[in-house]
Amino acid sequence: MGSTKDKVTGAANQVGGKIKEGVGKVIGNEQMQAEGKIQQVKGQAQQKVGEAKSAIKDAAENVADSINKKL
Repeated sequence: MGSTKDKVTGAANQVGGKIKEGVGKVIGNEQMQAEGKIQQVKGQAQQKVGEAKSAIKDAAENVADSINKKL
């Protein structure tokens, strides 16, 4: 997955998890609440992966630019 896709998917999972947790709370379903919390954590992790990919890509581009300037 690309960094942007990871970030978007992560955000969607966070929102979906928050909704699922809320619905579980309203209907008194503890399992649904737990699943919602897990989905939110998964979304946060996906966003962090996307951010890491962006940082690595930016660093690689900076190194390449520095090398090209020296040539």
